[in-house]
Amino acid sequence: MVNQELLKLLVCPQCKGEVIYREDEQAIDCVICKLRFPVEDDIPMILLGKASVIE
Repeated sequence: MVNQELLKLLVCPQCKGEVIYREDEQAIDCVICKLRFPVEDDIPMILLGKASVIE
């Protein structure tokens, strides 16, 4: 599980908007940009190069 204090600090690197942690999918989503960032070993990979587009 990602540290809750860390989650409060995270923003989307593209729009600087709020992100949502999807624990069941081990991902962090930006609903504005429709980007999904993976969480690997409880570490959010908030990098545009790691993002995938949410359908």
